[in-house]
Amino acid sequence: MKEIIRLRVIKEAERIVESKKTLRELACEFGVSKSTIHKDMQQKLIYLDKSLYKEVQKVFLEHLESRYSSRYERNKKSIKK
Repeated sequence: MKEIIRLRVIKEAERIVESKKTLRELACEFGVSKSTIHKDMQQKLIYLDKSLYKEVQKVFLEHLESRYSSRYERNKKSIKK
């Protein structure tokens, strides 16, 4: 893996962990696509830093949980009406 890509992947991962930003927000910040960030985090980071990979996965899980819980609450409110 090229050094510039390796550095970008580590920088993206550290940013996710410290800021809890979403893929979309990070893509804008780094000037790459959402797909690139996702591929970096899912396929490349694990080979570079396994502990950082685990931390990123925890943040992704938090994002998924909040996304689905808010969707559940919206559906619950619309059913009550």
